[in-house]
Amino acid sequence: MIVADPMIDIDNLSVTFNRGRKPVKAVNGVSLKVKAGEVVALLGESGSGKSVTMRSLLRLHPKGTTITGRMRVAGQDVTELSARQIADFRGAVTSMVFQEPRLALDPVYTLGQQITETIMRHERIGRQAAFERALKLFEKVRIPSPERRLKTYPHEMSGGMLQRAMIAMALACNPKVLLADEPTTALDATVQIQILLLIRELQAEYGLSVIFVTHDIGVAAEVADRIAVMYAGRIVEEGAVADIIRDPKHPYTQGLLGARVELAGERDRLVTIPGAPPDLTDMPKGCAFAPRCVRVMDVCGNTVPPLIGKGEAGQVACLHYA
Repeated sequence: MIVADPMIDIDNLSVTFNRGRKPVKAVNGVSLKVKAGEVVALLGESGSGKSVTMRSLLRLHPKGTTITGRMRVAGQDVTELSARQIADFRGAVTSMVFQEPRLALDPVYTLGQQITETIMRHERIGRQAAFERALKLFEKVRIPSPERRLKTYPHEMSGGMLQRAMIAMALACNPKVLLADEPTTALDATVQIQILLLIRELQAEYGLSVIFVTHDIGVAAEVADRIAVMYAGRIVEEGAVADIIRDPKHPYTQGLLGARVELAGERDRLVTIPGAPPDLTDMPKGCAFAPRCVRVMDVCGNTVPPLIGKGEAGQVACLHYA
């Protein structure tokens, strides 16, 4: 039996930001594999390292950032690509949908100018052909009056329509991998569902591998095949969506599920996770979640728990299972 290589293969990735008085250890030994056509949600609180992990795949971090480990996407070692190669890689192999499209798009150019320039940068076609493809993409993401909208500036579009335009731009050069960084956070509930369904529909149509960053486990359940839960720069649990929701193993995952209103049932109060995430400039010696954990043991303060388990059964980084 031949086992296909994963589309995304992150091995022991660590990212440290060296600006400021102390280094910030934003990601600490993350390993993650995403198969072709699979959607994986990175779930966790703000500051847990989700977006940093994803931006590493495009090498979007500022100069002076220390990155160790290996990242392979579609057979290419991202860490070894030259400046020219990484420019060709962005958009053509891996694209990203950012959290706030108003900040990601250039305000002084029309949407049509920006998407046609993207297409012409990666493919040898003329401006008219690029414009026609942009028009088809706007139709694909269901933007009304697409030809007129291509001539508008970002500030003339609503948040939902602008996010659709951002998705169209991300798909402009037929990438194999789509990275979505909380693309529905700034949208109201109705538009949020529309964008989630659109991403899932386009993912299936194009056969994309997707990493979807979110802090909402309900969103992860809606769009993903698997969930990887991150805390303090590490993956603490990973598994199929149904398994994580039905039987979460890590105390942190249990806390995230317990804090959801729709799962509260007849309880008077929501379950809360006590304390606050650790200071990433001064990480604890043992389990980073130990100071907040209701099941903490003495050994937790001195030992970093490894991920236990593998394959479809899922993994958990907790000394209770070691």
